[in-house]
Amino acid sequence: MINALKTISKRLKDDLTLYRRAMEHPQTPRSAKWLLGLALGYLALPFDLIPDFIPFLGALDDLIIVPGLIYLALKQIPDEVIREIREKIN
Repeated sequence: MINALKTISKRLKDDLTLYRRAMEHPQTPRSAKWLLGLALGYLALPFDLIPDFIPFLGALDDLIIVPGLIYLALKQIPDEVIREIREKIN
């Protein structure tokens, strides 16, 4: 169980590093940078578009909006850039 948590923690840290470096990379399209910025900004907002006290829907917006924005951003970033960043991380 502890090994699984360590693995998840490392993966999350590596992914956040990937997103940060992708935003700084000169070959990353501006639209992908905006989408990653929106995802990070949404996480940092002190309020949600759908309040958390609404059962099911409150948590659903965080589980759909942020990963959706990240997914759309990563689809726009060239594979060579992602590969280059991952090699530097590992």
